[in-house]
Order: sequence, then structure tokens, then C-alpha cells
Amino acid sequence: MADGGRMKGAEGAGGGAGDEEERNEEVREELELGLSLGRRCWHLPPRQEPAPRSLNWTAVLPEWNTDAAGSSRAGERASGGQPIPSLGFRDMLGAILDGPHAGGSVDVGWGDMDDEDEHRDVQNKRLRVRRFGEESPQHSGASATPFGSESFLPISNEHVHFKLSRFPEHELEFGLPLFPNDGGSESPRDANNELVDDAENSGGRNSEDVGIKMDLSDDLLHLIFSFLGQKDLCRAGVACKQWRSASVHGDFWKCLKFDNTRISLQNFVDICRRYQNVMELNLHGVINAETLVLEAIMFLRHLKTLTMGKGQLGESFFQALAECPLLTTLTVTDASLGSGIQEVTVHHDGLRELQILKCRALRISVRCSQLQILSLRRTGMAHVSLNCPQLLDLDFQSCHKLSDNAIRQAATACPLLAKLDMSSCSCVTDETLREIASSCPNLSVLDASNCPNISFEALQLDNCSLLTSVSLDLPNLKNISLVHLRKFADLNLRSPVLSYIKVSRCSALHRVSITSTALEKLVLQKQESLSSLTLQCRNLIDVDLSDCESLTNAICEVFSDGGGCPMLRSLILDNCESLSIVDLNSSSLASLSLAGCRSMTFLRLSCPSLQNVNLDGCDHLQSAAFCPVGLESLNLGICPKLSILRIDAPNMSILELKGCGVLSEASINCPLLTSLDASFCRQLVDDSLSRMAEACPLIEHLILSSCLSIGIDGLSSLQCLHKLTLLDLSYTFLINLKPVFDSCPQLKVLKLSACKYLSDSPLDALYTDGALPFLVELDLSYSSIGQTAIEDLLAFCKNLVNVNLNGCTNLQELVCGSDDCGSVDMPVDFCPPNSAPAKNVEISEPSGRLLEVLNCTGCPNIKKVVIPSMANFLHLSKINLNLSTNLKEVDLTCSNLHSLNLSNCSSLEVLKLDCPRLTNLQLLACTMLQEEELESAISLCSTLEILNVHSCPKINAPDFGRLRVVCPSLKRIQSSLIS
Repeated sequence: MADGGRMKGAEGAGGGAGDEEERNEEVREELELGLSLGRRCWHLPPRQEPAPRSLNWTAVLPEWNTDAAGSSRAGERASGGQPIPSLGFRDMLGAILDGPHAGGSVDVGWGDMDDEDEHRDVQNKRLRVRRFGEESPQHSGASATPFGSESFLPISNEHVHFKLSRFPEHELEFGLPLFPNDGGSESPRDANNELVDDAENSGGRNSEDVGIKMDLSDDLLHLIFSFLGQKDLCRAGVACKQWRSASVHGDFWKCLKFDNTRISLQNFVDICRRYQNVMELNLHGVINAETLVLEAIMFLRHLKTLTMGKGQLGESFFQALAECPLLTTLTVTDASLGSGIQEVTVHHDGLRELQILKCRALRISVRCSQLQILSLRRTGMAHVSLNCPQLLDLDFQSCHKLSDNAIRQAATACPLLAKLDMSSCSCVTDETLREIASSCPNLSVLDASNCPNISFEALQLDNCSLLTSVSLDLPNLKNISLVHLRKFADLNLRSPVLSYIKVSRCSALHRVSITSTALEKLVLQKQESLSSLTLQCRNLIDVDLSDCESLTNAICEVFSDGGGCPMLRSLILDNCESLSIVDLNSSSLASLSLAGCRSMTFLRLSCPSLQNVNLDGCDHLQSAAFCPVGLESLNLGICPKLSILRIDAPNMSILELKGCGVLSEASINCPLLTSLDASFCRQLVDDSLSRMAEACPLIEHLILSSCLSIGIDGLSSLQCLHKLTLLDLSYTFLINLKPVFDSCPQLKVLKLSACKYLSDSPLDALYTDGALPFLVELDLSYSSIGQTAIEDLLAFCKNLVNVNLNGCTNLQELVCGSDDCGSVDMPVDFCPPNSAPAKNVEISEPSGRLLEVLNCTGCPNIKKVVIPSMANFLHLSKINLNLSTNLKEVDLTCSNLHSLNLSNCSSLEVLKLDCPRLTNLQLLACTMLQEEELESAISLCSTLEILNVHSCPKINAPDFGRLRVVCPSLKRIQSSLIS
């Protein structure tokens, strides 16, 4: 293809370019950061006649010279050592495509420009690079050259090829081409990176062709560049004049980071001369860093932060720092200080922070009047001398060569010292700790861990008001006391023989870490700020963390298997109100208390040895699982939000769920369970009750009071409970008792209190069909049963021992023995009215009833109670009729009655008693009872000892004498008339 007006860059020959690559790398290293110096043009060779043929063109990057506007040494080498005059814009290179192509070539298109396009494309504000194969609008033919009609100096073959292989990151960062885009033509590209055709280059525009416009104001460009690092700034600076001018702005070069970068002395000095407002400088890993600083120190008067490392720093370096009056932070890492035989002195009046890390020196002297932070961590030195009156933080960690006396003198020479780290210092002794404790009144953080020569057995840190942290690794420490430390926040103890810890009134303590093989008991009560606890105590048995309100859920991991306490037996977390999820998995835990943990919503315990758990006050618990546990009894207290419960306890015998009002899903697998109290579990359904009955066949006592969702199906499932003797169905909507009679024939106690929908007929089976033959206690308090049902129960259910009829509104009279002879005893005692009994037939007495306790408290409509001797209540020992305000007549003949309570029977007028064993008679507030009636009643009570006539206005004190005469056994009379 004959394209005289075009030039195509080709990859140069010379495949074996080992030496050539080294020379190119040397040239590139010498040109580092040239762009940041703001150089704008090149020195190029004189123009020559155009070559008759196309040439392969490659750019040679010469070294910058501050005294010339272009290249110097490298350019001279390229031209045979002769001076190279500078060229104008038309002679400049059109464009350099600085791409990351390894070993690739750079193709450049050339063309002359008219006067309008001499400096740039006005529309795009960028130089235009013509694509290869595109002719210049003004030049064509084989005679065209990259510099118009003029020629240029031929370049030797060794410089023709410039290899663009990717350098290592630390070498490439500042090795950048310095060609300014001042001239030449550049083809604009569209959004898809495609070149625009010739019509656009010649001035004509197609509506479908869109050129890239870089109309960015200087302020906007400055803002964008403020987010770039130095490497990116250098790369952006080769784009155009505007970008180069913006990239070299002093605002972006206040922080120079040359760490692990090869930079020449001249370039470094030039940069420091140009940017004299540098505030931060990093020369870590830079070869001859000390020389660079010493040569450029006069230009670093605004320097505030200096970082050095990996090299030799002599005394002259530290003396030169006085030329930087604003220096506040100096960091030296992994360096050799001084000559090895002399003391290294750091003297600076403005230095605030000094870090000498992993360095090597014989002796170090620090004299900085304003120094506040000093770190000599892992520095190998035998002696240190400090004159730092303002020092607050001192770090000697892992300074193995530093003597005990040197550490002691250095620490005590700093009166304001607040933090001291001397961990892993093998020479520290007990004496040093004692002297530091007495000489440093402001010390708040002390780290003496991994110091083998410390042999403390007891440490008392009481009333150290400024102490904020304690970190001790003492192999012989046995006892420690920390009392009334207001600012104490961090405790870290490591001692294999530590057996006693006392922590009290440390309100700011929030983190505790303890490692000990001898500690058996840990008490950290009322540490309100304690949020983090780490324990490695294999013999720890008891832990008390009561009232630690800031403890988080992560505490459960500490006490679970694998958490560091394999022998833990007792754990108290009472009133830890930040606990919301408690998940413990411990094979050794036997006792757990979570009382008052009001924020806890989820509880899961997998503790096979757990014997006792306390959940009182866990009001927000929603889900609980005890699988498996070794509990023998469990009381969940009042958990009004508990809805899901799962228990797998092979040894449990007693379970109390009272107060779990929304419990709807319960899975209880307790084969030895004998007592279950599910009172007020209003949402407990039949399915859950059926599963419990199948899984717990040994239940004897079942309380379902206020379980409103239990129906016939649930009661029928109780047939699995062959040992059930007590069933409480109080406060339920029970209507039919047949499922109970059929499923639980062995019942001894049946409580039907406040079953307001229960009528008389469901009870007929008790005295007609002989249902529940073993029933001894029946509670019908506050029920709706009528007078007849009550009389039949008392007459025919002779096995009843305790009957409760409290608050029965339908009970009007209680007259026993009037009608009962007509049915049950008729085959034995009854004779027809017109016939006489046979002479030889013996008439037997009615069999005695077993009733012992009769409670009729608060029956508002009862008026009369009569129990004659023929009622045969031989075992009746206690009658309670108090609060029966309409009761007027009481006539009792009970040979075994011991206690009679008629208090607050304000209508009582007639009282007849034939009770020879009566010992206690309560007549409190019987306002209508006369003294004569009382005297007659107690005359047949030969063993009466206590008489209460308090608030009985018709019984006066003078009458008490006659009462004692009538009843000589009377020992005490309770009355408001007697003091």
C-alpha cells in the first residue's frame, strides 16, 4: 500500500534484546516522576531531508534536565553524544499511546496541521491521532514525514525499539513518558472506542458520528483529581496540557509516598524543590533514603510526618531533623541506627510521636520536650535514656535486651506516663513493677504479660482511681483484688495458679479475660458495663454474674462445651437484662439461674447434667427448649408470652407451667413425670395434652385450671394416665363430666371450682352409678349446682373426706339426715309403716360417713345448717361457714368436731352445739348473737379452749365470767373489750 502521507509504527527488530531491555529500564528509572516537575518540551535532533521510504518509529525517553526544557543525557546518548536543540510544536510528536501491551509496538499517525489546528482540536480540546491508513487532508505522497516536509535525525537501531513490557508495580508507578501533547493530530473516538472517519477530521460532521468532548473546567478537574493517587495522577497527566497542568498542582503532592520505589537523587531533590509544601513523606524501603533526606532537607521545612525503614540511618540523619521544625511524627522500621558503637540521639522540640520498630542499635537517647507517644517495640538495644516530660504512652514490648534497670529508669523518668507496655520483656522483675506503681501516679494501662521473672503471688489494686487497664501474665500470681476502680475497663490475667479474684465497684469494667488452671470460683456481681468475658479456666466450678446488665448473647459460648470452662457446675446470670438469646450446651452444668432476664426471648438448654434452673421474671420468653436436661423439677414461673415449649427430661418428676397464657405448642417427653401444673395455659389444645399424656404415663397430679381450650378429646386422652389421682378442671367451660368418669376411674381428688356452665345432671353419676369410687375430695366452689345435688352428694358419697362448697349461691339450707334414710339405707334400716320387724332380725346402725372437712365459706343465701347425730358424720372435724351473712340458725351434733368457724355471720341468732371435742369456736362479728344463746351453746362443749367474740356487741365483758363457769376448759377469750 503506497501511503506516502502516513507512518505506521512497527515492532522493532532485535529479538535478543537482553542488554537493550536493561538499558531501557535504566533510562526509564532515571526519568521517574519527570512529569511532576512540569517539563513541557523535548530536545530533538536537527531536521533532515525526508527519507525516501517509510520508517519504523519508536520513541526514546531521555532523562530530564532541570536546566533545559527537554532531554539531556539520554537524548545525547540517542544522538551520539551531541547536543540536541529544541524544536517547536510542529516538530513535536503527535501522540503516544501509553498502553499496557507487553512487548507491543506503538503505531502513530502523522499529518501537518493548518494554523487553526496547530495547537489542538478546538472542538474536542484534545489532540487528534489519525488512524493508520488515513491520509492527512494536506499531505500525501511518499515524501511526507512525521515532521511535515522537514527531516529528522536518524536514530540508531539500538534505540529504535522501545519495549512496553509491564514493569513491577513499584518500578512502574513513577516511570512515565514525558511527551507533552502539544501538537500533532489525533483522531477522536466515538463511545465504542471506534475512530471517526475522515470527514470529521476535515471539518465535516456526520450527525451519526459523535466525538468525545472533554469540556471539564479547571475546578471540576481539580475536584476529580483530588480522588486520585500519585500513580494515577501521573498517568492522567500525559493526556493533554490541561490534565497535565491539573495533575501537577501542589495540593496533590503534599503527601509523597515513595515506599519501595527506586528514585534518583536528582529527581527527589527536584520534586522537593518544586513542592516545598510537602507535609508527609514515606521513604520506607528506598535505597539511600538517608542521603535523599539529607540532600533535600532544606526544602522540607513544612514536613509533619516522616517514615523511614530498611537501611542505615546515622547520627547525621537525626541531627538534620532539626531543619524540619513542624515535624510531629517520625517512624523508623527495620533499620540499623548509628554506627553500632555510639549512642543514637533523637533531639527535636516539636516531635509528638516517635516509633522505632524492629531496629538495631546499641544505645538510644530520646530528648523531645513535646513527645507524647514513644514506641521502641522489638528494637534490639541494651540501654535507653529518656528526657520526655510530656510522655504519656511508652511501649517496650519484646525488647529482650533491655535491662530491668533501664526499663525502670525510663518509666520513672516520665511523671505523666499513663500507658506502659513492657510485655515479653524477659528482664522485668517484681521490683520494677513496685517502683513503677509508686512513681507513676497517672498510670492507667499496664501490660506486663509474658514476663517470666515476675513472681507476684498477691496483687492489690484498690482505689487506683486512674487505672483503666490491667494485663498481667504472672506464673505465680494467686490472689488479685480490684476494688473501687472508677475508670478500670479492661482486665487480662494469665496465671496457672490464680485461685482468687475480687472485683468490686468497677463500674467501667467492660472486658475481662482470665486464664487459670486453679481458679474454681468467679464472682463479678453488679458490673454494669461488663460486655465481654473470655475464660480459659478448666477447673472453674461456680460463676456469679448477677446484675451484669451489659452482657451479650456471646456469653453463652464461654460457658458451653469448648468455651474454656469444662468443669462448670453453677452459673448465675440473674438480672442480665441485655441477654435476649440464651443457648447453652454444657455437659457439666448442674445449676442455672436466669431470674430477672426480662429481655430474653429464646432459651435453649442442652445440659444433660442440669438439675436446677430458675426462670422467675423472664416475662418476654417466647420459645424454650430443654433438650436434653437432667432436671428433676422445673418451674417456668410466669411467662405470659411463651408459645413454644419443648422438654426432653428423662428424670423430671415435677413440671409447673402456670402463667404460660399463650402456650399453644408443647412437646413434653418426661417418662418419670408425676406432677404437671398447666394452670392458666389458656391456649393449650387437645393435641398437646394428648401427646403429653402418651409421653408421660406416670402423671399422678394434673392441674388444668383455666385451660379454656381443653375439650372432650383432651379429657378422653387421659385414659393413658393409669396413676392419675388428682385432676383440677377449675375455671373451665366444662359441661360434660362423662369423659372424666370414663377415663379416670381411679381419681381421688376432683376440683371443679368456678365451672359456671356445670349443672346438676353431670354429677348424677357420682351418687347413682358409683362413678369415681375412690374419690375423697370434691371441690364445687362457686359453681352453679343446686340444693338437691349438694344434699345427695353429702348423703350418698360416703367416701368423701373433703367437700368444698364455697360461694355456692344456690345453697339455702344444709340439713343432713332428713331424707337420706329413704334410699340408700332402706334395705337395712327401713320397715314399712304397717308392718313390724321380725323378732329375730337385728336392726343395724347406718354405716358412718368419712367426711372430715366441710367448707361453705361465703355462701350468701344459706340460712340454716343442721347436722343431727342421725346423720352419722362420725369423722367430721372441721366446719367453715364464715362470711355467710344470711345464716341465722346453726344446730350441730358432731361428736368429733374440733373447729367451727362462724365469723362474719352477722345474722346468726340461734346457736346449738353438742360437740364434746370442740376446741376452737370463731364468732367474730356475729352481731346478732346473744350472750344467753352463746352460754347455752358452749355448755355442752367440754373441751373448748379458744373462743373469739371480737366485735360481738351483745356479749359484754362482765359475761365472760359466766362463760368460764359454764365451760371450765375455756382458756382464752378473744374480744375487743379485753386488752
